Amino acid sequence: MSNNKRPFDVLDDAKEGNVMIKLKKFGGEETSVSGELQAFDKHLNVWLQNATVNGEDSTTEYGRLFVRGDNVLFVSPE
Repeated sequence: MSNNKRPFDVLDDAKEGNVMIKLKKFGGEETSVSGELQAFDKHLNVWLQNATVNGEDSTTEYGRLFVRGDNVLFVSPE
């Protein structure tokens, strides 16, 4: 049997759960963001709760974080 879920259906199922977002390189540095998915839209603008930003040299924690979809390479439910 095939799974007829669309990509946004998978993200919708991941709401209130943790996701990992890989961002485009900025200034040559690879960055990822993880946190609890609160909301998203068709442009992949993403709202996270209890977010952590992992850079090559540092990790920063945020209570809430908005990630603009233009910067997203991919989103993966954890």
